[in-house]
Amino acid sequence: MSTAIGTAAVQAAAVQLPAGVAVHAPWYDGGFSPWFLLFPLFWILVIGLIIFIARRTWRTNHRWAARQGGEGVLRERYARGEIDETEYRQRLQVLRAEEK
Repeated sequence: MSTAIGTAAVQAAAVQLPAGVAVHAPWYDGGFSPWFLLFPLFWILVIGLIIFIARRTWRTNHRWAARQGGEGVLRERYARGEIDETEYRQRLQVLRAEEK
């Protein structure tokens, strides 16, 4: 008897919809949807782009620092008067030719 009362209470509380009307969540149509693949794909691309940019920036900065090291020493020697302008320009040209 208690099962019949429980069932009657559930039926009374349920909203009666016309026949043929289906209730679905707006994002779910009952079948397979490939949209859920876009979110992980988006984050994979974002993380990959960040790694690519970071590595490229690090390489560029590393090359620049290495080049500035030799050129910096050469500038200091020229400023102290240890070498003249002709020797400075020759050595600078050699340093810059080696990087290419």
